[in-house]
Amino acid sequence: MNSEKEMIEKNIELSAEFSRYLFEHPEIETKIPIDAEIILLPEFDLELKKFNLKLGKTKEAEGVRVVYVMIKSIRPKTLSRIEKVELEAAV
Repeated sequence: MNSEKEMIEKNIELSAEFSRYLFEHPEIETKIPIDAEIILLPEFDLELKKFNLKLGKTKEAEGVRVVYVMIKSIRPKTLSRIEKVELEAAV
């Protein structure tokens, strides 16, 4: 079982990925109310999904507008998007 700190770290990483997704799919962003709290529910990480769902329900109980974003899958991490590199040494 992951600690709350680990869940927060996972959420930070997932939020960054979702931000990149929104940049590529701006039509999704227009469907999210400006005053809404976004709660990410990753289908591929059931522990994080459960943690976030609990957080979302708490926010709802406080009267906060919540939008749940179900994330079905995520591509494997890559360290760099660069595909080809050439080096030239200066003389």
